[in-house]
Amino acid sequence: MNFNKNSNEILEEFLQEIPEQYEKRKGYFLWDILKAISIRMVDTMKKLTLVASKLDINNLTGIELERFIVQRTGIERKKATYSQGIITIKGNGTINIGDLFETEGLVRFEAIEQKNIIGTGTINIKCVTAGKIGNVPINSIKKMPVTITGINSCNNEVETTGGYDEEVDTDLRNRYFERLREPATSGNVYHYKRWAKEVDGVGEARVIPLWNGHTTVKVIIIDSDRQPPDESLVEKVQQYIDPNITGEGRGQAPIGAFCTVVSATSKDITISVKAVFSKNYDKEQLKKKVTENIKTYLKEIAFKKDILSYAIIGSKILDIDGVIDYSDLKINNQTSNIECEQEEVFILERIDFIE
Repeated sequence: MNFNKNSNEILEEFLQEIPEQYEKRKGYFLWDILKAISIRMVDTMKKLTLVASKLDINNLTGIELERFIVQRTGIERKKATYSQGIITIKGNGTINIGDLFETEGLVRFEAIEQKNIIGTGTINIKCVTAGKIGNVPINSIKKMPVTITGINSCNNEVETTGGYDEEVDTDLRNRYFERLREPATSGNVYHYKRWAKEVDGVGEARVIPLWNGHTTVKVIIIDSDRQPPDESLVEKVQQYIDPNITGEGRGQAPIGAFCTVVSATSKDITISVKAVFSKNYDKEQLKKKVTENIKTYLKEIAFKKDILSYAIIGSKILDIDGVIDYSDLKINNQTSNIECEQEEVFILERIDFIE
């Protein structure tokens, strides 16, 4: 439904329907009444057009998209998850549940266990904010926003993991389409793919049936950022589908089906290119935009295509306003498409801009 008429066009249509024996010129009663109605009709038709557009799921976002999908399929948006890890504490005192620690960037974590520290000890922690913001590298958590009696210092000697952002509209919509287009039943390939993607933090999955003989299934996953996931996410999916790979039907998989869940491996991509930038733009900002555009492309093809297109990489460079031209483009030191294996995912390692 598309409405783009103005009030004058609507008025003219009204007047054409009025018999000629009635006076319809401007300033007369009929013209004045119909003009007022025409003005209101424009607003009404725009609202009707908006309502009609919402019958198409591709026009829905946010809560409207969630309601549309859950009412028809029961599929709910996957929630953000909290990063967890371990910190090393030095001092003599007691760490209580809820005691806070934080990074220089003010990312806060709380203790999720109580423990007496004598000299040195470790504490399990969880980020207070859900999402990937809580995934911090080693030696990042060194501050205590509130003094803890007897405790001198803290530090995370291992990175924190397991934090994933809330499922974005595109991924939620794609799961809805998959439910309609890929009938999952009786433990078929589509069923395993659906089960894997039902776990918070999983972005995409591939299924290899009979990978290690009869009754075996392998599920390869990537996270919501289309990266190889951490071990905690792999374990969550494993426990959801087939706990401990027993084939006993204690998860989603049927009895007798031995499912092994693994992380995808990285197919590292290095790009070198001689780009010509407009003098009216900041060169470093353009480099960042090119990098982000290529990363977005790699996310789009993750577990969808096994070929990284040389031509498309070139087009992604030229897509950025301020990039005039490029030459000497190489991907992994080649001037051709790059292929990956079934269990691999393309990951951009770096882009070298040749001066």
